[in-house]
Amino acid sequence: MITITEAANSRIKEMMAEQEADNLVLRLAVRGGGCSGLSYGIGFDQEINDDDKQIETDGLKVVIDKDSAPLLEGVTIDYKQNLMGGGFIIDNPNAIVTCGCGQSFKTATNPGTPTKDC
Repeated sequence: MITITEAANSRIKEMMAEQEADNLVLRLAVRGGGCSGLSYGIGFDQEINDDDKQIETDGLKVVIDKDSAPLLEGVTIDYKQNLMGGGFIIDNPNAIVTCGCGQSFKTATNPGTPTKDC
């Protein structure tokens, strides 16, 4: 299960409305890379693959590829606004190490492929 806070849900829907495309879904993914080995991928997509996990939360459709789903189980996505702007914050209970910028992580079962570009 993934939790998307009200603030994050609202901001994502605003961003979707700014796109010039129909039938958008939020796609979450995990890729190799980043300081800690695994990086989050968040974006909009119009295609849903047969093996994607699909959820809907407060009217927001979310899809996750089958390989990323176990690494994102229990994740909470929030959105915070401050004087410097705003940004999404991902709290992943599966992460045993997270880099200082919060954009990459590793789990006990998946160290990923760290890069030096973080």
